[in-house]
Amino acid sequence: MSKMSNRLETLREAKRIVVKIGSAVLTTSEGINLGLICRLADQLATLHERGVDIVLVSSGAVAAGRKSIPSGQKLRDLPARQAASSIGQSRLMHEYDETFRRFGLVSSQILLTRDDLRHRDRFLNVRNTLSRLLEWRVIPIINENDTVAVQELEFGDNDTLASLILNVVEADLFINLTSADGVFDKNPDQNPDAKKLSHVENIGSLDLDAMCDGKTAVGSGGMFSKMRAAHRAAQLGVPTLILSGKDRMVIERVFNGEDCGTWIVPDEKCVSGRKFWLAYNCDPAGDLIIDEGAQKALMAGGKSLLPAGITAVEGDFKAGELVRVVSKSGKPVAVGLACYGSEDMNKILGHKSDQIESILGKCPFPEAIHRDNLLLDAAL
Repeated sequence: MSKMSNRLETLREAKRIVVKIGSAVLTTSEGINLGLICRLADQLATLHERGVDIVLVSSGAVAAGRKSIPSGQKLRDLPARQAASSIGQSRLMHEYDETFRRFGLVSSQILLTRDDLRHRDRFLNVRNTLSRLLEWRVIPIINENDTVAVQELEFGDNDTLASLILNVVEADLFINLTSADGVFDKNPDQNPDAKKLSHVENIGSLDLDAMCDGKTAVGSGGMFSKMRAAHRAAQLGVPTLILSGKDRMVIERVFNGEDCGTWIVPDEKCVSGRKFWLAYNCDPAGDLIIDEGAQKALMAGGKSLLPAGITAVEGDFKAGELVRVVSKSGKPVAVGLACYGSEDMNKILGHKSDQIESILGKCPFPEAIHRDNLLLDAAL
């Protein structure tokens, strides 16, 4: 089977899709692009009629509110951006609601901060709410709750939020609508000879820094964050389609077999939803630097990280917090939950597991990070 026919088959078999649309697509210098929302609703309605569940992650609140702030005011600080978001979010949802209803669709609004997905009980509440909405054939429209989110509770960008929502709703397809025509082998803004990639296999092997430097002017993400989100989706076993959201009826066309955008092939060995949640719903609190032997053991798969392979500890963290595992050259290897806090980890690093009790007076765990709480090749 050809790559295109396999892609088309996967698209048509998808039963639950997360669609993300960015500010650079959704808004213009004059505010919300109403024609684009209408075309988006038309395409989503077609999928909805086929029985497909759809979750929409939409940016655009700050950009939509910018035109309504007092003349001469700039969005230089966090309170100003949060205030603009408060204005724009209501306008954005009004336009979505009015337009979707014309196509027979019912929508709902869900605003999240990272804290809502970081705590397991709140994560499950979000999952249960979304499950019921999808059961009722409603299209949830999700955005970050900019008005209350502070730096440590921010997702950073809606590409990140969308990648986490894939796990919440157990989606089987991710469509990311951006201002670019797809993924290029190098930055097309700086390299006229850049070539668009029709598909990407083994996304974890790509040098994303070289391919994706630069950000869009309106949004906060840029292609790097979109590829990082696709990398996370691939780890879950979810394919990603990166499309130009400004290209007319582009979703309809790809479902009819047209070769648009870039198709990101999922990993053959996907991680569990639990391990994905552990790895990505909070930022690492510190680093464990490991030697070459430990790195080889981890990359071989199925191994826990033992204290003997750790050469240095950086940061201040508690037992149970997320930490990065980094090679001696500085390359990220994995993330995982530390069995020991940084103080004890500093005491036992470089030692064999049977020496832990004599050093600490106890040995609750022989590992520094257990393999069940370790994710290799994390897309951070």
